[in-house]
Amino acid sequence: MPPISQAAASKSHRNNGLDTLRAAAIILVFMYHYMVFVSHEATFGWVSTIGWVGVDLFFVLSGYLISNQIFAGVARGQQLSLKNFYARRFLRTLPNFYVVLGLYFLFPAVMGGNAPPPLWRFLTFTQNLWLQPGTAFSHAWSLCIEEQFYLLLPAVVILAARYGKSIRLAWIALAALMVAGITLRSLLWLHYGRQAGGAIGGYYPNVYYSSFCRFDEFLPGIGVAILKNFHQDAWQRILRRGQAILLAGVLTTALLFYMVVNYYAIDGYGYGYFMTGFGYSLLALAFALLVAAALSPVSYLYRWRIPGAARLAAWSYAIYLAHKPLAMIVHKMLAGAGLNAVAEVALIVALSIAAGWLLYRLVETPFMKLRDVRYPGNFAADVTSSLPLKAAA
Repeated sequence: MPPISQAAASKSHRNNGLDTLRAAAIILVFMYHYMVFVSHEATFGWVSTIGWVGVDLFFVLSGYLISNQIFAGVARGQQLSLKNFYARRFLRTLPNFYVVLGLYFLFPAVMGGNAPPPLWRFLTFTQNLWLQPGTAFSHAWSLCIEEQFYLLLPAVVILAARYGKSIRLAWIALAALMVAGITLRSLLWLHYGRQAGGAIGGYYPNVYYSSFCRFDEFLPGIGVAILKNFHQDAWQRILRRGQAILLAGVLTTALLFYMVVNYYAIDGYGYGYFMTGFGYSLLALAFALLVAAALSPVSYLYRWRIPGAARLAAWSYAIYLAHKPLAMIVHKMLAGAGLNAVAEVALIVALSIAAGWLLYRLVETPFMKLRDVRYPGNFAADVTSSLPLKAAA
């Protein structure tokens, strides 16, 4: 009997479970942004309140997807090409980003009216650092953190492959970094977590938008990739328990959603310590369980194909870039038109999906085709590494 992952691999190039998770992430983000920037009320109920966790889910998915691409080749003894990796990443992410960024700088009044940070901060992916809420294109903060992750990860992997003798060191590093993230957020909460004295005004610039406070959310996804590529026996056992892992992921996620609704932002107090110090990391761990379940052919998350999820997943990056300014523009245009709230939501949803599709088709797809022609893989052709990472004995 072949390994369960190999037995299922030939059925489809897409993974239903990962598509579902990515679609869920963009839906959550849309609901949150609609509440914050358009309706100024919980239009979608409690889901609006927790919708910001969609970004955390994107971080976990990126942590898995990018590190899995790298680790799969490293485990085979291939040599990672920094040139190829960066070229492929930039051709995938930057064209859409530059188009929307250009619109913000060319038509600032139309795109929201607020002044954006200096252009160099977007071009260097540092816009998120100490970002003040309310500036134009503020939702690019998460894209900056992802680009920082893309820049750092391959260099770290190359150093680890050259000097690290055991994958055990990678697990120690992941654990240490997770603890570092929790510790830093805990310390910053002491300064910015509570409303008393107005210190809470520094929460978003120093905690929520900060690379230093959100980097640990990539780590559980990286952990899933390490298990898949360097612990084959353990991974096969995980795949065979996909339903149990899915149940654990759903229950843990539901519990954390309850905690976010009730103990993250507390009226009259500020931000809760537990959800600030530990909550981001725990959310990422819960989402990593769902990612692992999405990779198991025995789980419902893998087997069920949700209609439209694959398209939303494919267009999610473009929708993320376009939906916020588009929603604000349409809302202003409809002011006084007498359109009811449900119809306005439906119209903005449809236009956001259409804008995402257009960006995907006209900008993203041509550059991805160019990427696949010029840089077909992340690894140096026909070159093997003499120092591949080895699993711990």
